[in-house]
Amino acid sequence: MVRNPAQNPDLGPVQRSAAGALVGASAVSMVIAGTLGFVPEDKIPVSRLSVYGAAIGAGLGAVLGLTVKPKADRAPAPTPTVSADGNWQGWRDFKVVRKQPESCEITSFYLEPQDGGPLPSFKPGQFLTLQLAIPGQARPVIRTYSLSDYGVGQRYYRLSIKREGPPKGQDVPPGVASNFMHDQVEVGTVIPVKPPAGRFFLDLQGNRPVVLLSNGVGITPMLAMAKALQLQQPQRPAWFLHGARNGEFHAFRESVLAIAAPNLAVHYRYSRPRPEDEGQYSDRGYIDADLVKSLMANHGPADADYFMCGSPAFMDSLRVGLLAWGVPEEQIFFESFSKPKPKAPEAASPSSETVAAAEVVFARSGKQATWTPEEGTLLDFAEAQGLDPAFSCRAGVCLTCMCGVEAGEVSYDEPPAGTPDSGTALICVGKPNSDRIVLDL
Repeated sequence: MVRNPAQNPDLGPVQRSAAGALVGASAVSMVIAGTLGFVPEDKIPVSRLSVYGAAIGAGLGAVLGLTVKPKADRAPAPTPTVSADGNWQGWRDFKVVRKQPESCEITSFYLEPQDGGPLPSFKPGQFLTLQLAIPGQARPVIRTYSLSDYGVGQRYYRLSIKREGPPKGQDVPPGVASNFMHDQVEVGTVIPVKPPAGRFFLDLQGNRPVVLLSNGVGITPMLAMAKALQLQQPQRPAWFLHGARNGEFHAFRESVLAIAAPNLAVHYRYSRPRPEDEGQYSDRGYIDADLVKSLMANHGPADADYFMCGSPAFMDSLRVGLLAWGVPEEQIFFESFSKPKPKAPEAASPSSETVAAAEVVFARSGKQATWTPEEGTLLDFAEAQGLDPAFSCRAGVCLTCMCGVEAGEVSYDEPPAGTPDSGTALICVGKPNSDRIVLDL
């Protein structure tokens, strides 16, 4: 077999070109020689054809040697360093070992590390960040999904993902990532994953009663919290309130009932129950603050911590209702990848705080450019410079875009829902607030 010289990592560009010319000339000469065996000698100018053919082959081979990059020259994906307890940084390859439908629109994916190493524990309510190589997309798609299971010493992580259709009233395609997961990811698929993260989680050192409120796919982090409570704090009072359209759309109905106990009260509400759902739900309607008050008749509004996850309308309505009942705002925790409406009109951090122009230095990539307000957020600006920072919500909620700020200041048009670590900023909603800023990108 003739080896393509462009694939030889031991050769430099000039050497690859010369080797390519040699191989090209040889290959064409062999083809011509084979062809001549079937043609009478007096019918073709043999010497001229051989010379011309060899020259053409050499030229093509030389060009190929210069233009095709050897495989070994392509930078390999960095291998993450995994500590003895399973912690890692950056991307780590996980393999799908099980795919399980949970409802008509939610499917669970069980992921195990491809390296066979241990997994770090996580806080119930946190999420995983996935990097998905989706056909037709110009670059990998980054998405975050809540961990839907919790256990001690587990060898897998479980994500339960809803298939997202096109938004109502908008001429846009359905969810690219969720449909890819449902339709194309199968057992054996390998997906790069970042470590568990997120600041929406249940504090297992606390002792206040807990109210878990969800609808739809928002049940996923709540199930992890409920399992964690039963494993580590079985005496801590808790209520699990979940809303669904009907049994067809209700994921994990039996899983939650299986861990119900005297300390964990479960209440299901269906908005449009079917006849066959009779006996499978508590009552009809939507999860709201009035239901919470009725179930907690022997408790005051400040006696518990409240965790919410679900659709934006569900979250907004509950938050307003709980605050009106007297629940302290600092005892309401929520997970949403869109910004909730403010509880009351309040002054946002003025965008005029940003400067008219700023020199932005991307330290790791060595790029530098001038930002102006027309450039948008720092994430928009980084992408315009050809960089590919991680992001997901683009709303200042999920913390995926959190980036180190080595010099300068960043401001926000509105306070982000997610709180970045000290010395970092959420570049998906952040803008320069000094004449020069240095980002760890």
